[in-house]
Amino acid sequence: MLNQPTLDKLRALKLTGMADAFCEQLQKPILDLDFEDRLALLIDREYYLRENRRLNRRLSQAKLQQSACIEDVDFKHPRGLNKSVMQELARGQWIQQHLNLLITGPTGCGKTYLACALAHKACLIGFTARYYRLPRLWHELKIAKANGTYANWLSQLAKIDVLLLDDWGLAAPDDEQRRDLLEMLDDRYQRKSTIITSQLPTTHWHEHLNDPTLADAILDRLLHNSVKIELKGDSLRKNQKTLQTNDA
Repeated sequence: MLNQPTLDKLRALKLTGMADAFCEQLQKPILDLDFEDRLALLIDREYYLRENRRLNRRLSQAKLQQSACIEDVDFKHPRGLNKSVMQELARGQWIQQHLNLLITGPTGCGKTYLACALAHKACLIGFTARYYRLPRLWHELKIAKANGTYANWLSQLAKIDVLLLDDWGLAAPDDEQRRDLLEMLDDRYQRKSTIITSQLPTTHWHEHLNDPTLADAILDRLLHNSVKIELKGDSLRKNQKTLQTNDA
Protein backbone atom coordinates (compact mmCIF):
# COMPACT_ATOMS: atom_id res chain seq x y z
CA MET A 1 0.00 0.00 0.00
CA LEU A 2 1.16 3.53 -0.77
CA ASN A 3 0.84 5.07 2.65
CA GLN A 4 3.20 8.02 2.18
CA PRO A 5 1.01 9.75 -0.46
CA THR A 6 -1.96 9.36 1.90
CA LEU A 7 0.00 10.95 4.75
CA ASP A 8 1.16 13.76 2.47
CA LYS A 9 -2.42 14.49 1.43
CA LEU A 10 -3.65 14.49 5.04
CA ARG A 11 -0.98 17.01 6.00
CA ALA A 12 -1.65 19.10 2.87
CA LEU A 13 -5.30 19.26 3.98
CA LYS A 14 -4.08 20.31 7.44
CA LEU A 15 -5.53 17.14 8.99
CA THR A 16 -2.55 16.86 11.31
CA GLY A 17 -4.36 14.87 14.00
CA MET A 18 -5.56 12.27 11.50
CA ALA A 19 -2.08 12.05 9.97
CA ASP A 20 -0.44 11.46 13.35
CA ALA A 21 -3.03 8.86 14.33
CA PHE A 22 -2.63 7.15 10.94
CA CYS A 23 1.15 6.92 11.51
CA GLU A 24 0.53 5.33 14.91
CA GLN A 25 -1.83 2.77 13.42
CA LEU A 26 0.76 1.89 10.78
CA GLN A 27 3.44 1.42 13.41
CA LYS A 28 1.19 -0.51 15.80
CA PRO A 29 -1.59 -2.16 13.78
CA ILE A 30 -4.88 -2.59 15.63
CA LEU A 31 -5.89 -6.01 14.40
CA ASP A 32 -9.07 -6.40 16.43
CA LEU A 33 -10.78 -3.26 15.02
CA ASP A 34 -12.64 -3.04 11.75
CA PHE A 35 -12.31 -0.21 9.24
CA GLU A 36 -15.13 1.91 10.71
CA ASP A 37 -13.61 1.83 14.20
CA ARG A 38 -10.14 2.70 12.95
CA LEU A 39 -11.56 5.58 10.93
CA ALA A 40 -13.41 6.79 14.01
CA LEU A 41 -10.10 6.87 15.94
CA LEU A 42 -8.56 9.02 13.21
CA ILE A 43 -11.49 11.44 13.24
CA ASP A 44 -11.48 11.62 17.05
CA ARG A 45 -7.81 12.56 17.07
CA GLU A 46 -8.39 15.36 14.56
CA TYR A 47 -11.47 16.60 16.39
CA TYR A 48 -9.82 16.82 19.81
CA LEU A 49 -6.66 18.37 18.37
CA ARG A 50 -8.71 21.16 16.83
CA GLU A 51 -10.79 21.60 19.98
CA ASN A 52 -7.62 21.97 22.06
CA ARG A 53 -6.23 24.51 19.62
CA ARG A 54 -9.45 26.53 19.77
CA LEU A 55 -9.44 26.38 23.57
CA ASN A 56 -5.82 27.52 23.78
CA ARG A 57 -6.61 30.36 21.39
CA ARG A 58 -9.61 31.45 23.49
CA LEU A 59 -7.55 31.37 26.70
CA SER A 60 -4.73 33.32 25.07
CA GLN A 61 -7.09 35.97 23.71
CA ALA A 62 -8.85 36.30 27.09
CA LYS A 63 -5.67 37.72 28.71
CA LEU A 64 -7.01 36.91 32.18
CA GLN A 65 -5.23 38.79 34.94
CA GLN A 66 -5.13 35.75 37.23
CA SER A 67 -4.72 32.06 36.57
CA ALA A 68 -8.00 31.07 38.20
CA CYS A 69 -10.41 28.16 37.98
CA ILE A 70 -13.73 27.32 39.57
CA GLU A 71 -12.37 24.20 41.24
CA ASP A 72 -9.91 26.27 43.31
CA VAL A 73 -12.39 28.83 44.63
CA ASP A 74 -12.28 29.07 48.43
CA PHE A 75 -15.78 28.60 49.86
CA LYS A 76 -14.58 28.24 53.48
CA HIS A 77 -13.61 31.86 53.97
CA PRO A 78 -16.58 33.76 55.47
CA ARG A 79 -17.26 36.31 52.73
CA GLY A 80 -20.86 35.56 51.78
CA LEU A 81 -20.03 33.48 48.70
CA ASN A 82 -22.78 30.98 47.86
CA LYS A 83 -21.37 27.73 46.48
CA SER A 84 -24.58 26.72 44.73
CA VAL A 85 -24.71 30.10 42.93
CA MET A 86 -21.14 29.64 41.70
CA GLN A 87 -21.87 26.11 40.53
CA GLU A 88 -24.87 27.37 38.61
CA LEU A 89 -22.83 30.17 37.03
CA ALA A 90 -20.17 27.63 36.05
CA ARG A 91 -22.73 25.91 33.82
CA GLY A 92 -22.77 28.97 31.58
CA GLN A 93 -26.53 29.45 31.27
CA TRP A 94 -26.16 33.10 32.26
CA ILE A 95 -23.93 33.63 29.22
CA GLN A 96 -26.43 31.96 26.91
CA GLN A 97 -29.12 34.22 28.37
CA HIS A 98 -26.87 37.29 27.89
CA LEU A 99 -26.97 38.25 31.55
CA ASN A 100 -24.39 40.45 33.24
CA LEU A 101 -22.51 39.53 36.41
CA LEU A 102 -21.73 42.20 38.99
CA ILE A 103 -19.25 41.25 41.74
CA THR A 104 -18.85 43.79 44.54
CA GLY A 105 -17.07 43.78 47.87
CA PRO A 106 -14.14 45.22 49.85
CA THR A 107 -10.58 45.05 48.63
CA GLY A 108 -8.90 41.66 48.93
CA CYS A 109 -12.10 39.59 49.10
CA GLY A 110 -11.38 37.78 45.83
CA LYS A 111 -13.53 39.64 43.31
CA THR A 112 -10.99 39.50 40.49
CA TYR A 113 -10.22 35.84 41.15
CA LEU A 114 -13.89 34.88 40.98
CA ALA A 115 -14.38 36.90 37.81
CA CYS A 116 -11.32 35.34 36.15
CA ALA A 117 -12.41 31.85 37.26
CA LEU A 118 -15.81 32.31 35.61
CA ALA A 119 -14.25 33.79 32.47
CA HIS A 120 -11.84 30.83 32.38
CA LYS A 121 -14.78 28.43 32.70
CA ALA A 122 -16.54 30.29 29.88
CA CYS A 123 -13.53 29.62 27.65
CA LEU A 124 -13.55 25.94 28.62
CA ILE A 125 -17.18 25.49 27.56
CA GLY A 126 -16.73 27.24 24.24
CA PHE A 127 -17.28 30.97 24.82
CA THR A 128 -14.85 33.80 24.13
CA ALA A 129 -13.74 36.15 26.91
CA ARG A 130 -11.56 39.24 27.38
CA TYR A 131 -10.20 40.83 30.55
CA TYR A 132 -9.62 44.56 30.99
CA ARG A 133 -8.76 46.75 33.92
CA LEU A 134 -10.71 49.92 33.27
CA PRO A 135 -7.61 52.19 33.18
CA ARG A 136 -6.12 49.97 30.45
CA LEU A 137 -9.41 49.95 28.57
CA TRP A 138 -9.54 53.75 28.51
CA HIS A 139 -5.93 53.82 27.30
CA GLU A 140 -6.64 51.42 24.42
CA LEU A 141 -9.71 53.42 23.44
CA LYS A 142 -7.62 56.60 23.19
CA ILE A 143 -5.13 54.80 20.96
CA ALA A 144 -7.95 53.44 18.77
CA LYS A 145 -9.39 56.92 18.34
CA ALA A 146 -5.99 58.36 17.53
CA ASN A 147 -5.16 55.83 14.82
CA GLY A 148 -8.65 55.67 13.31
CA THR A 149 -9.54 52.14 14.41
CA TYR A 150 -12.16 53.09 17.02
CA ALA A 151 -15.19 51.77 15.09
CA ASN A 152 -13.43 48.50 14.30
CA TRP A 153 -12.25 48.21 17.92
CA LEU A 154 -15.83 48.58 19.19
CA SER A 155 -17.04 46.05 16.63
CA GLN A 156 -14.49 43.47 17.78
CA LEU A 157 -15.30 44.12 21.43
CA ALA A 158 -19.01 43.61 20.75
CA LYS A 159 -18.32 40.08 19.48
CA ILE A 160 -16.74 38.87 22.73
CA ASP A 161 -19.11 36.60 24.66
CA VAL A 162 -17.84 37.60 28.13
CA LEU A 163 -16.23 41.00 28.66
CA LEU A 164 -14.60 41.35 32.10
CA LEU A 165 -14.18 44.92 33.38
CA ASP A 166 -12.07 44.95 36.54
CA ASP A 167 -11.69 47.73 39.13
CA TRP A 168 -14.87 49.63 38.31
CA GLY A 169 -15.14 52.70 40.51
CA LEU A 170 -11.50 53.40 41.36
CA ALA A 171 -11.61 56.72 39.50
CA ALA A 172 -14.61 58.65 38.24
CA PRO A 173 -14.85 58.52 34.42
CA ASP A 174 -14.77 61.72 32.42
CA ASP A 175 -17.43 62.64 29.86
CA GLU A 176 -15.62 60.89 26.99
CA GLN A 177 -15.19 57.69 29.01
CA ARG A 178 -18.85 57.69 30.03
CA ARG A 179 -19.90 57.93 26.40
CA ASP A 180 -17.47 55.19 25.38
CA LEU A 181 -18.85 52.98 28.14
CA LEU A 182 -22.40 53.58 26.95
CA GLU A 183 -21.41 52.67 23.38
CA MET A 184 -19.84 49.40 24.53
CA LEU A 185 -22.71 48.39 26.79
CA ASP A 186 -25.33 49.34 24.22
CA ASP A 187 -23.65 47.02 21.68
CA ARG A 188 -23.68 44.20 24.21
CA TYR A 189 -27.13 44.69 25.75
CA GLN A 190 -29.15 41.44 25.48
CA ARG A 191 -26.54 40.11 23.02
CA LYS A 192 -23.46 39.38 25.14
CA SER A 193 -22.48 39.20 28.82
CA THR A 194 -20.35 41.57 30.88
CA ILE A 195 -18.65 40.91 34.23
CA ILE A 196 -17.86 43.91 36.42
CA THR A 197 -15.90 43.88 39.67
CA SER A 198 -16.03 46.84 42.02
CA GLN A 199 -15.36 47.91 45.58
CA LEU A 200 -18.36 50.20 45.27
CA PRO A 201 -21.80 48.77 46.06
CA THR A 202 -24.10 48.99 43.05
CA THR A 203 -26.20 51.53 44.95
CA HIS A 204 -23.31 54.01 44.60
CA TRP A 205 -22.68 53.49 40.88
CA HIS A 206 -25.08 56.20 39.74
CA GLU A 207 -23.31 58.78 41.89
CA HIS A 208 -19.91 57.51 40.75
CA LEU A 209 -20.75 58.06 37.08
CA ASN A 210 -21.38 61.71 37.90
CA ASP A 211 -23.81 62.43 35.06
CA PRO A 212 -27.49 61.69 35.74
CA THR A 213 -28.51 61.23 32.11
CA LEU A 214 -25.63 59.01 31.02
CA ALA A 215 -25.67 57.16 34.37
CA ASP A 216 -29.34 56.27 33.83
CA ALA A 217 -28.58 54.92 30.35
CA ILE A 218 -25.46 52.98 31.41
CA LEU A 219 -26.97 51.41 34.50
CA ASP A 220 -30.18 50.54 32.67
CA ARG A 221 -28.07 48.29 30.43
CA LEU A 222 -26.15 46.82 33.37
CA LEU A 223 -28.35 46.41 36.43
CA HIS A 224 -31.69 45.27 35.06
CA ASN A 225 -30.28 42.23 33.33
CA SER A 226 -27.76 41.01 35.87
CA VAL A 227 -26.73 38.53 38.53
CA LYS A 228 -25.23 40.17 41.63
CA ILE A 229 -22.62 38.69 43.97
CA GLU A 230 -22.04 40.89 47.02
CA LEU A 231 -18.99 39.81 49.01
CA LYS A 232 -18.03 40.92 52.50
CA GLY A 233 -15.55 40.16 55.27
CA ASP A 234 -11.81 40.46 55.73
CA SER A 235 -9.25 40.31 52.96
CA LEU A 236 -8.14 36.84 51.86
CA ARG A 237 -4.61 38.20 51.62
CA LYS A 238 -4.38 38.13 55.41
CA ASN A 239 -4.35 34.33 55.19
CA GLN A 240 -1.51 34.21 52.68
CA LYS A 241 1.92 33.21 53.91
CA THR A 242 4.45 35.97 54.31
CA LEU A 243 8.22 35.80 54.33
CA GLN A 244 9.52 35.33 57.87
CA THR A 245 12.87 36.89 58.79
CA ASN A 246 15.00 36.32 61.84
CA ASP A 247 16.96 39.23 63.27
CA ALA A 248 20.59 38.34 64.02
